[in-house]
Amino acid sequence: MTKTLFAATAAALLLAGAASAQTAPTPAPTTSPAPEHENHAAHPTIDSTIEALVADPATKAVLDKHLPGLDRHPAYGQFKAMTLRQIAPYSQGNITDAKITAIDTDLKALPAE
Repeated sequence: MTKTLFAATAAALLLAGAASAQTAPTPAPTTSPAPEHENHAAHPTIDSTIEALVADPATKAVLDKHLPGLDRHPAYGQFKAMTLRQIAPYSQGNITDAKITAIDTDLKALPAE
């Protein structure tokens, strides 16, 4: 894909309201299994793909708080394999470092499963 497509996709994603977004099916989790020495499953992190964040109910709630309707956007299939940091440069300033930091803080505050 070209930068222009990414920019158009990211801009459309961030400018479209959740009310006008189409419903997309919930993707299967794409996170790696937890290391054997851990007794619980870890949640996806800020460096996980958007698809992985959406697949985990706890992390999806964090995304919905900061970026409502992200998973229902018509272009979701085009950016779901990217991270928030990867789409931020194409968001026309709507996904800022401060917003990523806030999402990261909320993700880190989630209780372990």
